[in-house]
Amino acid sequence: MLSLTCATSSRALRRSPALLAGLAATARRCSHIGRTPVRYGQEVTLEHLPPTGPAGVFGPAGTLRVVGPLGNTAVPIQPDASTGHLLTVRVDDANQKQQRAMWGTTRALIANAVHDVTEGYRLSLRLVGVGYRASLEQNDRVLSLKLGYSHSIEMALPEGITATVPNPARIVLAGVDRQLVSQFAASIRRWRVPEPYKQKGIFVGNETIRKKDVKKNKK
Repeated sequence: MLSLTCATSSRALRRSPALLAGLAATARRCSHIGRTPVRYGQEVTLEHLPPTGPAGVFGPAGTLRVVGPLGNTAVPIQPDASTGHLLTVRVDDANQKQQRAMWGTTRALIANAVHDVTEGYRLSLRLVGVGYRASLEQNDRVLSLKLGYSHSIEMALPEGITATVPNPARIVLAGVDRQLVSQFAASIRRWRVPEPYKQKGIFVGNETIRKKDVKKNKK
């Protein structure tokens, strides 16, 4: 089972090797990412919400609510959380492959959530193609896209997401829930998935695509 432990300082972790490793008897087989403490400032609060659904692989499913100056988000987890500003993720048995795999993943999700509610998460999209353009309408809550179709594509921004258009060929999405931002970016990308021959399409983040040459029929 996954669990969380909070400490008020890194000194407390140095006094407890088992806590720093995230385990007791199974410290030899561990996740280097999972055992790294997650640091968060006084402006961030963590709240463990009790299980509301059926039990998962690691026991009763719960949620870690992360609240910061920019908003709040939630991470599915099975923690026993206390107060403090230094948090570690633990597992009961790191020799179990499933627990070890989720160890690092859970720690990364929590670290991302802390970052996003504090500094925000941004994702850029590039429109590559003749005549491909983006603009914002209706008080910047509707994204209008011209992608070579006979009509414009209009997409309402989900609650919790904002967008800017620095230039007609670039869109920047922002929010405190990176999963929601990434899902909306993927829905935009689906209108023009990058293709390898002319390398046109909607590229998300640092996405690149290897160019392919058109095969010519041999005579």
